[in-house]
Amino acid sequence: MALYYVNRNQQQNGDHEVHKTGCVYLPNPENRIYLGDYDSCYPAVQKAKGYFSQVDGCYYCAYACHTS
Repeated sequence: MALYYVNRNQQQNGDHEVHKTGCVYLPNPENRIYLGDYDSCYPAVQKAKGYFSQVDGCYYCAYACHTS
């Protein structure tokens, strides 16, 4: 299990990236929304879509959910 967060700030392409604890690119606390504790990135990405329409997994810590 891992704690997942979504970045409040969008990337240049408009994506809000989902990260898990320990990622070198995890946003600062004021720039992230806690999504929950999950076995994989898939439910975290689904939950993040409740906050933002354009969501993607981080290339480095949630690669299975990275699409763009």
